[in-house]
Amino acid sequence: MMQKKCPQCKNLISITAPTCLFCGRPNKFVTNNYVKKKWDKEYKKDRFSNFKIQISQKIYLLFIIIGILIILLISLYK
Repeated sequence: MMQKKCPQCKNLISITAPTCLFCGRPNKFVTNNYVKKKWDKEYKKDRFSNFKIQISQKIYLLFIIIGILIILLISLYK
């Protein structure tokens, strides 16, 4: 098993361990990969929800424009 020294307490810890068993310091390599995976999932969710918001805003804008056009057409033919 691969081991490395903890930079804080200098004890040997496993590379795959999330934290040092002796001092509790987070293992940089494991934590970094976890954050990247977690952020990527949240980014995809946020991107999808942002897409839905943009579509709904465009639909509202379309209805407003159609409403204004109908009002203008009615006022022109009176």
